[in-house]
Amino acid sequence: MTGTEPEKTARARLSGLDGLRGIAALFVVLHHCRLFAYPGFPVDNGPPWLSPLLYGHLAVVVFIVLSGFSLAAAPAQRDWRLGRVRTFLRRRAWRILPAYWAALLLSFLVARFLVTETPDVVPTGKSLLVFGFLVQDAVSAPSPNSAFWSIAVEAQLYLVFPLLLVLRRHVGAITLMVCVCTGVILIRLLSGQVPVFASLLHATPEFAVLFTLGAVAAGVLAPGARHRVPWPWLALGGGVGIAGLIAVLGSVRTVSNYFWIDLLAAFPTAALLAGLAQGRPRGLVRLLDTAPLRALGSCSYSLYLVHVPIVAVVSRLLIGPHVPAGLPAFLLTTVIVLPVALVFARGFAAVFELPFQRHRSAAALLAAARASLSQRGSGTGAPPANTLPDAMRTSNSEG
Repeated sequence: MTGTEPEKTARARLSGLDGLRGIAALFVVLHHCRLFAYPGFPVDNGPPWLSPLLYGHLAVVVFIVLSGFSLAAAPAQRDWRLGRVRTFLRRRAWRILPAYWAALLLSFLVARFLVTETPDVVPTGKSLLVFGFLVQDAVSAPSPNSAFWSIAVEAQLYLVFPLLLVLRRHVGAITLMVCVCTGVILIRLLSGQVPVFASLLHATPEFAVLFTLGAVAAGVLAPGARHRVPWPWLALGGGVGIAGLIAVLGSVRTVSNYFWIDLLAAFPTAALLAGLAQGRPRGLVRLLDTAPLRALGSCSYSLYLVHVPIVAVVSRLLIGPHVPAGLPAFLLTTVIVLPVALVFARGFAAVFELPFQRHRSAAALLAAARASLSQRGSGTGAPPANTLPDAMRTSNSEG
């Protein structure tokens, strides 16, 4: 399907976002390889060159800002109008839940019958219910997969996204950001005096700021948006500042202050996305838009969902009994996990993610399945012509 000229321009501006999403997912995989090889987190007991891998949480910051940006990219070009809220929520559920539920079942089975991620923490039937209904940040249950905590938070942000767009349209970007930031910071400051605020901290309320900032940053795609803002330089300066702050604080104090670090890291992340959306810097856009990184980005959600049980099996069953903790364990774990996780994620995405991304309803998915079976029965190998554009499309859009 070929789009109109404005649609082509919008897609060109969004080049590179898949690559960034893929790199963030790969960073989380390496983060967990390090955690399994070096016990004692958040203490930094490894070589300095591995220290950045302690902060896999910051890759989730990138995911949340990027999610807000991607979801708001199309509404920003339509005067911040979303369309039918019911349709939006249905599409979000259709997009994220099939792969999530499949990964939940996989993680549960691995933890019950092979190896647990955390010794003596075995998921139960309650875990399936709590995590299946995405209430793990509100209801306690043994976790089958430590990466799942952020999925619940993001699902809750989807529920407020339509309201954010209404506020962006009527009160403007600055007022919206001030209101969200003020509310979230008050929750943090008053959490010691107000019990309900203390309980809200488990839901990482700062992610509401990250998500909103990402949505606001998508305003660079709106008609008449300014193109002279030095977004790449703002991103670079902010990123260097965050890196310097983390170096000064050290790993223990950084992890214990993730609330504030997350808020600070959101701004250079949003600036980077704004720059990439406008095609700057060109070299980075071209790099992120290379075929390998686009391919990595197309299965980044699946990679994020399934990598933890793979790391657990490799580290606890294959490496741990034979190699002492430390650098040898990390290197061996990484060498095995990366190819296995990438290949498995590609296959997992092909079954549980990409079909639901390409076909927006159960009827469309069943029709595609029947067409595929019909082709096999007739001996033709090529997909129908009208499915080629969807099959070739990457996961740039969150819609």
